[in-house]
Amino acid sequence: MASRPWLLGLLAVTSLAYRPGAANAQIIVKAGDDVNFKLGILGQFQADTLEDPPADSNSNNLFIRRIRLMFAGQVAKNITFFVETDSPNLGKALPAGKAAAPPEFIQDAYGEFKVSDAFALEAGLMFVPFSRNALQSAATLLPIDYGAYTFTQSAPTQSSTGRDTGFQAKGGFLGNRLEYRLGAFQGLRDPQSHNPFRYVGRLQYNFFDTDTAFFYTGTYAGKKRMLAVGAAFDTQKSYRGFGADVFLDQPAGAGVVTGQFDYNYFNGDGTLVTLPRQHNVLFELGYLFSSLKLEPVLQATSRDVTGATSGDENRWSVGLNYWWAGHNANIKSAYSRINPSGTEGQNEFTVQLQLFYF
Repeated sequence: MASRPWLLGLLAVTSLAYRPGAANAQIIVKAGDDVNFKLGILGQFQADTLEDPPADSNSNNLFIRRIRLMFAGQVAKNITFFVETDSPNLGKALPAGKAAAPPEFIQDAYGEFKVSDAFALEAGLMFVPFSRNALQSAATLLPIDYGAYTFTQSAPTQSSTGRDTGFQAKGGFLGNRLEYRLGAFQGLRDPQSHNPFRYVGRLQYNFFDTDTAFFYTGTYAGKKRMLAVGAAFDTQKSYRGFGADVFLDQPAGAGVVTGQFDYNYFNGDGTLVTLPRQHNVLFELGYLFSSLKLEPVLQATSRDVTGATSGDENRWSVGLNYWWAGHNANIKSAYSRINPSGTEGQNEFTVQLQLFYF
């Protein structure tokens, strides 16, 4: 270190550049008024036991559900970026034995060019603007995880857990109460990329408070008064997907009630042959006892495959969250029941510890 005074100088300048943001205590490295950089991390550590009826036994796992590194910043006035890595299900056992450590990969990588509140252009790898649940950050979910069928179209469209590469226009009107998102994405491609692009769009109206962030929040814990109604479409060639959703987050008595309802319709037709026509529903409800930091949570999902004798499934779970430090540190537990059509049901119990900073 003594032989590298330039390194000491760099560290000193960098340390002086750090400052806590006023709103969320975020540490930001500033290189000028319009250039900055910030880091974040998400860790979700999980214990899970799932009933295996044919073997008359349980599948038990101690693993890391998500470990993500986040990088975001601004490179010029009104030009920002976000990059996130992930290594999901690290250490989780598969039927053949313990899985090898999955490689770390890029989960999100996009830039935003903001002209005004009414128009911003986003480009890169990002969530397609479909259902409310699909656009929520994994760090702010109300239950332990997303709905079981939230990303049903991901594999058939060659997407990555709801993400696709493309361009998206995003903006708000009426004081940002009316939000639109409209994008063209890569979607399903043949080797010569002959297929037409995938087009996805969403419209949402916020009746009370607004949220202009790219990722929606699963529960605001009373920090905002939210009632949002949205509708969306997803199409490529003959494939069609449609959705509608309602989100509620309101103070109620000595606590906060949070609820969500998502309805999604998919029909892969001749374009996505592995995606049968189906109707999927997600329902979530929680009530936060603010003084105790405890919140009972209910999640129910269903998949109804049209004109098929198999594929239908219902799932429900009841859980309890302890918001130790809000989304930054919390403990969630849930008992789940999985009822597939035509086969024996399964019971599952999960506990998750989350650590998050961004």
